[in-house]
Amino acid sequence: MSEVSLSVEDGVGTIRLDRPPMNALNVAIQDAIRAAADEAATREDVRAVVIYGGDKVFAAGADIKEMVDMTYADMVNRAGPLTASLDAVARIPKPVIAAITGYALGGGCELALAADFRVAAEDAKLGQPEILLGIIPGAGGTQRLARLVGPSRAKDIIFSGRFVDAAEALDIGLVNKVVPAPDVYRTAKDWAATFVNGPAVALRAAKAAIDGGLDGDLGSGLKLESYLFAGLFATEDRAIGMKSFVENGPGKARFVGQ
Repeated sequence: MSEVSLSVEDGVGTIRLDRPPMNALNVAIQDAIRAAADEAATREDVRAVVIYGGDKVFAAGADIKEMVDMTYADMVNRAGPLTASLDAVARIPKPVIAAITGYALGGGCELALAADFRVAAEDAKLGQPEILLGIIPGAGGTQRLARLVGPSRAKDIIFSGRFVDAAEALDIGLVNKVVPAPDVYRTAKDWAATFVNGPAVALRAAKAAIDGGLDGDLGSGLKLESYLFAGLFATEDRAIGMKSFVENGPGKARFVGQ
């Protein structure tokens, strides 16, 4: 298996990290994540995505051995591509679920934050410990974590560099579900499967409206929502969904993804 792979089964794509022992995110794996995310975004047979690091660890951060001798000039050139690699995951126009086992730290936590949802093992640990290295999160951590759990909680986690256990992560909304470690991938994949036969264009629009709205003021968000809402009236799934609702009640439509 390559260090990052995309496999597809029954409409669910799995982006699998496989760089033992800790799935450290070196430059090569960052670029491979971006390539896998771009592929998942465009493949018609992928309707939802799971990101998984295996049964022992999700990703324990950037490869510090690779970074230790980098200069300011080196990182000026690398910081943009690093952010872009994880942003590619956030921009997959389909539901994305991170299946977290073991550690999701630093860049690994930022990768999980780029997903729409997070399923964590009962013994999982999440965190942004970059401050302990004299730096800050540099691939979305300061922005996505604050948007997810609020600025005060994000500052606590980032300023201290402490680890957040699964129970606390669930309590503050950092993860959506906590399950026994052996059930993490299956739970995430089963959740992803619930979107496979959904209205793909509407799901894409919903994600674009929510994420795009968070980037600006309320007025701009409302305009974006209105534009996307109107556009769905050109889709086959809208006609199918409304006709099914009128004739059979809610929740019985058989969408075609168009």
